[in-house]
Amino acid sequence: MIEEYRFGKIIINGEEYDYDVELDWEGKILKWTRGSSHIIDKEDIKRALEKEPEIIVIGTGESGVAQVTEGAKQACKEAGVKLLIDITEEAVKTFNVIYEESLEEDGEQAKVIGLFHLTC
Repeated sequence: MIEEYRFGKIIINGEEYDYDVELDWEGKILKWTRGSSHIIDKEDIKRALEKEPEIIVIGTGESGVAQVTEGAKQACKEAGVKLLIDITEEAVKTFNVIYEESLEEDGEQAKVIGLFHLTC
């Protein structure tokens, strides 16, 4: 699904995006905006949580500058959503593995959402 990530760009299903994205298990791609560029709080993941995913993968940028608050982590915990956080390059790989292997292994697509910060 995600073909490439490099600083400031991500290619998903042949389309290139130069802004932070939210990608869900159905292939829906939305612009991901936050209240603060490098702070990821519960309000910033609210839309993703409303879709009732099983897993949220957050990419914190090329160098991992973006920080996920305890409030965001707690919101995932309360919703019963597994939260995986890593630099964006690794988060993209994780998302792809979960997306592809869940269908192959379980015969059912995992409800995974990726939130990817593309810079810093």
